[in-house]
Amino acid sequence: MFLYSSVIGFSDLWTILSFTWTVLVVITVVVVIAERREPVNTLAWIMVITMFPVGGVILFLILGQNHRKQRTFMQKELYDSEVITHLCNEQLHHIAHPDRATMPNRNFVRLMLNNSRALLTEHNRVRILNNGEQTFPDMFEEMSKAERYIHIEFFAIEGGVLFDRLVEILDDRIAHGVEVRIIYDSVGSRRLRRRELLRLRAIGAEVRSFMPVWIARFTDKVNYRNHRKIVVIDGRVGYTGGVNIADRYIDGVRGGIWRDTHLRIEGEAVAMLQSVFVTDWHFVTDGCMLSDEVYFHTQEVCDVLPIQIATSGPDSPYASIMQAYFAAIGKAERYIYVSTPYLLPNQAIVTALRVAALSGVDVRVLIPVRGDNIFVAWAGYSYVDSLMEAGVKVYLYNKGFNHSKFLLIDDCISSVGSANLDNRSFEDDFEVQAIIYDRAVTEELRGYFLQDLAKSTEITPETWAKRSRLSKIMEPIARLLAPLF
Repeated sequence: MFLYSSVIGFSDLWTILSFTWTVLVVITVVVVIAERREPVNTLAWIMVITMFPVGGVILFLILGQNHRKQRTFMQKELYDSEVITHLCNEQLHHIAHPDRATMPNRNFVRLMLNNSRALLTEHNRVRILNNGEQTFPDMFEEMSKAERYIHIEFFAIEGGVLFDRLVEILDDRIAHGVEVRIIYDSVGSRRLRRRELLRLRAIGAEVRSFMPVWIARFTDKVNYRNHRKIVVIDGRVGYTGGVNIADRYIDGVRGGIWRDTHLRIEGEAVAMLQSVFVTDWHFVTDGCMLSDEVYFHTQEVCDVLPIQIATSGPDSPYASIMQAYFAAIGKAERYIYVSTPYLLPNQAIVTALRVAALSGVDVRVLIPVRGDNIFVAWAGYSYVDSLMEAGVKVYLYNKGFNHSKFLLIDDCISSVGSANLDNRSFEDDFEVQAIIYDRAVTEELRGYFLQDLAKSTEITPETWAKRSRLSKIMEPIARLLAPLF
């Protein structure tokens, strides 16, 4: 009897691996096309996968999977809807309905109700908090007065002076019987060390990570992050906006301050912020219900100041915040002011801004002169020529890093929250925005915006033509690859 054996040579092995990888590349490209993404996104992924077969496929598995209709997110969407229904039927009987509203923005209100279940609350008070120097003293003071619960949700929580102060306050309140629940994003809070998490848990805080990224589960969760910033204290007061828990908000960055805008809200809208936290808590705890009425009791406010708390994310069938921006821009008759750290809009928003400017509307966009990511900055710069050509005025904030995220329309609509003017905020991340229908608030924000412009440089065609050759080369490349990130 003869035992037959053969040895596969290197060339044969290379042929098998090449064939296998080619099949995998083809399958990946077919998946990208079948998902019916925006054409520019589809082309970007196809280019990367075909030009860099190994790295491109791996990158797609990490960042490119579309989970908008994933079962987990579908279940979250259903629970979110249940919470909103409960609020409407049991807690906030006097929620305004857009069909009854006499306000001129009733169609816009109805849009946000239909695409993100954003109920219109009428009785609220708002205080605008500029930068960390106003936000943290106000927020920490209210936390120190908590009697029942403190709910905290941030994209980024980092160790440092502010974290130490937060732990000190929470320790005191927990000792007095206050419930503390914290949600942090595992990617945004990657600088939050294990010993700092242990400190929070040691004092009795319930702490949960939003979609934790482990090596074995890395590929399907890194691209859908919780970018929201929410604090709710006893139902009396709520906070939302662009500020995270990090010392850069008080120490600043190279070149100046870390510029940001946050809101302190009292009234019915606090219950809507609470509903966002409750649904996210249900998600991160795999079903823990916070349905007791105590969590939705709000402080009575007589002031009339309509607010909708809008959310978006992969658990929604609509890119609701993008639609809000698109609709608001289309309503403008006098001015549109946009402050954003990242200028990576989709084609719909670019067209809306250009059309508004060509129609005679005063359109101004404020971005940082120095981004925190040079690749993203290059991609943002690639939109400047097109916007300026239509009459949009673009400014570079040069007193630090501009992280403020708000949109102002005609002294009648202002939107402040966590969403950037980029595709990630519009499509991939979980975001929250306070849409405010009040002249006084919008005018105050307009004043701060104009103060920021005074610390900025307007881009002109002449000065823009003199930017570095490297930037000119990299801008179209970064823009082409931007949908991937």
